[in-house]
Amino acid sequence: MAGPLTGVRVIDLTAVVMGPYATQILGDQGAEVIKVEPPDGDVFRYVTPFRHEGMSAAFLNLNRNKRSIALDLKLDAERQVMLDLLSTADVFVTTVRPQAMRKLGLDYDSLRLSYPRLIYCGAYGFSEAGPYAGRPAFDDIIQAMSGLADLQGRTHPDGPQYAATIFADKTVGITVAYAVAMALYERERSGQGQFIEVPMFETMVSFTMVEHLAGETYCPPQGGTGYERILSEHRRPYQTSDGFIGLLPYTTRQWQRFFEVAGRPEMMTDPRVIDPTIRGQHVGELYKIVTSLIAERTTAEWVEQLTAADVPVTPILSPDDLLHDAHLQALEFFSHEQHPSEGEIRTIGIPVRFSRTPGQIRRHAPRLDEHRNEILRELSGEKVNRPTC
Repeated sequence: MAGPLTGVRVIDLTAVVMGPYATQILGDQGAEVIKVEPPDGDVFRYVTPFRHEGMSAAFLNLNRNKRSIALDLKLDAERQVMLDLLSTADVFVTTVRPQAMRKLGLDYDSLRLSYPRLIYCGAYGFSEAGPYAGRPAFDDIIQAMSGLADLQGRTHPDGPQYAATIFADKTVGITVAYAVAMALYERERSGQGQFIEVPMFETMVSFTMVEHLAGETYCPPQGGTGYERILSEHRRPYQTSDGFIGLLPYTTRQWQRFFEVAGRPEMMTDPRVIDPTIRGQHVGELYKIVTSLIAERTTAEWVEQLTAADVPVTPILSPDDLLHDAHLQALEFFSHEQHPSEGEIRTIGIPVRFSRTPGQIRRHAPRLDEHRNEILRELSGEKVNRPTC
């Protein structure tokens, strides 16, 4: 069954994580994605671990449902191939900095008249409208600039910390995917393409400041920045007598049920529990009380008792644990597939479920330039039967 983006062709001039994650999402939902790589390939092909050089685990997890062609865009003939590809495309996504695209004649202003229906998405560090335009940016830099690293370090003895995942790249990648989808919807009404700018810095500032603008939301300010509950030093996984749990009583009834299960019924009528405004002002005190109580029982005891009381709770799961999680196994979220060159691999599932037009994994991540001849034959007008794997 066709996915919701079936019939959409995407030319993907991106590398590393942000762009490939975005275009993989589009590909998973049915879009035909042609990945244009430099002659030596996407640099993420070569990070460890890998079974064969150029086909790293990270690359495999970011580039399924794509075909690959390698082009040296500094050469006129190869740049013409890119232009020919764009003439067949609905969407062009690039993470190349705008100044480099202008030198190649592949910026939006150079293309808009020749390709009036093309949706052109430029995703890079900083908006062209501001003084940071053109500066290089990677995930760590954007985490540092957007307030994330500072916030992560507020309760850490060593100061600012990076999140232990490629947080900015993937968040901005999701933003790219939904922006492209919205532009495709608009084009159905107007018949016209447009330029989309998705800058990492501004996107992550918007993401971070939703709750952390806090008192500075008001003019004049009603306090400073920072959401108190999130920044409490006691907001962390709670140590049980034999491990750790994640626990978040959030509503008044959940807080009351927690203290009932914990054997502290007097807390069920405490103003810090029953009044949401007072609770917000004293949430750090409540977390401190929770910390002392959780240490009294085992992880299994807390999970069983609090789950029965409908209080949000979980043991702390590691990435290894996720591979054996009962819920994910029931969904067959991690499936085993045969890759044409890499042999048996584990594939991450598609999290979004459409009732009529589900996404699917139609082909595995391509080898560098694997589909050159096939793509060039298509551009010449030759009909090509494209097998999926």
